[in-house]
Amino acid sequence: MFARPETTDREDALATLKAFIAAGQYNPGDRLPPERDLIVSLGMTRTRLRQALEALEYEGRIWRHVGKGTFLAVNGADRLADLSRKVTPVQMMRARLSLEPALAQEAAINASGEALTTIRRSQARAELAASWEEYEARDDLFHRAVAEATGNVLLLSLFDRLNQVRRAVAWSTVVRDSERPSPNHPSFAEHDRIASAIELRHPTSAFSAMRDHLGSVSARLFGEV
Repeated sequence: MFARPETTDREDALATLKAFIAAGQYNPGDRLPPERDLIVSLGMTRTRLRQALEALEYEGRIWRHVGKGTFLAVNGADRLADLSRKVTPVQMMRARLSLEPALAQEAAINASGEALTTIRRSQARAELAASWEEYEARDDLFHRAVAEATGNVLLLSLFDRLNQVRRAVAWSTVVRDSERPSPNHPSFAEHDRIASAIELRHPTSAFSAMRDHLGSVSARLFGEV
């Protein structure tokens, strides 16, 4: 078993997973062991492991493909940093509007039953977020679940690259007037519409639902873009 200190919370679980990756000398693009093996090697519960994996995914350190496994992301930190300095938040939203509706359309055609479950689980978790920071992390996972549901590793890679730049873009112009999203936050219903269209295998409706959602987000944050 991989040697580690006792873990009692998700921060320790994340630190343990990072130490395991470093000790294993994994390289960008390498696949990590299956979850069942990691649970044994790290001596942690499935829940803690998945929380640690979600945290690494949000940091852009890994990407996951249903049926294929978890992979270390290719290191492009310098290029991403350069892009983030050149891209404005409005330009970022326009880029998302160019890509993500097409991903939702492909998801409606190709999503597996497991992928649909992941989308709905991500949607539900976003609605339970206790802060804007937590909501944004869970919203991020919802959108990635849609991209992953395409079953197309190239499209998922494009999404991940775009998303890594999005995380690095300065969002200082965005001002929140509450501690967390309200129970009737517009994105909740918009996410439900996207998920429903994908479940019903309606590609055109899924495309429109994602386009309308991102347009709504853009309008709330910046006015029309």
